[in-house]
Formats: sequence, structure tokens, C-alpha cells
Amino acid sequence: MKRIITAISMIIALALPGLAAASSWTIDQDHSNVGFKVKHLMVSNVKGEFRNFNGTLEIDDRDVTRSKVSVNIETPSITTGVTKRDDHLKSPDFFDVAKYPAMTFVSKKVKKAGNNKLKVYGDLTLHGITREVVLDVEGPTKAYKDPWGNTKRGATATTKVNRKDFGLTWNKAIESGGVMVGEEVTITLEVELLQKK
Repeated sequence: MKRIITAISMIIALALPGLAAASSWTIDQDHSNVGFKVKHLMVSNVKGEFRNFNGTLEIDDRDVTRSKVSVNIETPSITTGVTKRDDHLKSPDFFDVAKYPAMTFVSKKVKKAGNNKLKVYGDLTLHGITREVVLDVEGPTKAYKDPWGNTKRGATATTKVNRKDFGLTWNKAIESGGVMVGEEVTITLEVELLQKK
């Protein structure tokens, strides 16, 4: 009987290789960063980050294109290091965090893009508007054990969005020409992943 069960298990594993190789991971917030940068006064980049976020990944090492990712970012956790600017970003002029307390990304498709590089297509929902974006991903790295026996991996994902596509349209013209805040925003996620036990 045991031999029959073992044989059946092997047949299932061979028939469903993607499922057999899939593993579940969560983003370790303490060792990860969700940052952004945007042009200010046409001359420099202002950088900031979101302090509170979480995410889950299903990574298929036999066929990485079958992997999936879902990320949730709390907009009230935005910080640029300047309280007055942060308050303005949280206001209805920008993120309107009281009405839209989170932004989310849910993957729809994964493609290989070179050695240890991926393009992850998915829906970004921000300010009540959903648009498809593409994440350029480096990783995930191979798995390592930390000193406490946890299995970890890492990855970096970057994308660029036009904030006006998500209804973030506030701006002011400057006397010398141009505007106070650029339209293009670069978003970067540097994540350390913890395997679910």
C-alpha cells in the first residue's frame, strides 16, 4: 500500500512540476524598502519612502513565469523627511490618505528578461484608479539560511508611472518656466523575502 501511495505521489509531482516547485514567501518589512523619487522644480529629485507595507509571493523555480506577487502599501506611512511636505502629500491634493489608505499591486503575468531578470506585469491601484504597470525585476536571488534557521531570498523591482494617470494632478507653475512637481515617478522596491513555514 505504501508503495502505491508513493508511486501516486511521484506521478502527481511529475505531472504538475510547477506546483511541485512552487514555494510561498512574505516580504520582511524590517529588511525591505519601498521608495520613490520625483522631479522637484525641474532641477533635482525628491526622494521618499513608505514605511508600512506587506506582500506575498508564490515563486516557481522550475518555471518562474508561473510565479505570482501581491503587495499592499499603506499610503499614510509616506515620509520624505520633511513634515510639512509629508502632510501635503497625505492631503487631498495628492494621496488623500483618509479616503485612499492603501495602494496595491497584483501581478498578472511574468516574463523572463535576461539572466536573473524578469518583467512582471500587473495592476497597480492608487488613488482609486487601477492601471497596468510593468516591474523590472532583478532576482529573486537563490535561497539562503539566516543564523536563526529562516530561509531568505532577495529581489529588486523598479517601475515608472505618470502620477496624472492615477488622478494625482496637483501642480504649480514656476516663474522661470516649468512646474514645481514632475509628472514621472520612479518607484523602487528592494525586498528581503522570508519563506513561509
